[in-house]
Amino acid sequence: MSSVLVISGSPSNPSRTERLGEHVAGRLAAAGRDVDHLAVRALPADSLLGADLDDPAIADAVAEVAAADGVVLATPTYKAAYSGLLKAFLDLLPQFGFAGKAVLPLATGGSVAHVLAIDYALRPVVHSLGARHVVQSFFLLDKRLAVAGEQLEIHPDSTRPLADVIQQFDKALDGIPHDTALGRTA
Repeated sequence: MSSVLVISGSPSNPSRTERLGEHVAGRLAAAGRDVDHLAVRALPADSLLGADLDDPAIADAVAEVAAADGVVLATPTYKAAYSGLLKAFLDLLPQFGFAGKAVLPLATGGSVAHVLAIDYALRPVVHSLGARHVVQSFFLLDKRLAVAGEQLEIHPDSTRPLADVIQQFDKALDGIPHDTALGRTA
């Protein structure tokens, strides 16, 4: 069974981005994957910002990445880029910290003007970390996500495309080519 680590890079609590990560984790667990969720904001701030790899919490988080077969990166979009919190964590990983892994980049944001932040800011970092396969990224507008109690509600127009990228990622974990609604022609 492949293992997946969902990394949420939102500094907010509660966070729609973190709930999105939990949603994806649930979908992957239902598909038979062993899934863990790391909220970067829960790591000790001084150790994270000071790049203290000897801090047990930081060392454990880096080890979780190393042990995972796949990584889901969920980040809010700030100033046309992924969160600085996520950047601080990714900077702690070894040069090829994603080697051999499938990676699914996800982002949330308030405007479609930020949709390319995934491809122009986050994707190059993921590639530089040596990911085996980076699947189609997905951007969700904040207004298409609502939190009701503990439940995340995703706008119906975004449900199918999100399910497709999760399916792409699930297949990428096994090295299986995929055909999704995103790539089909009518």
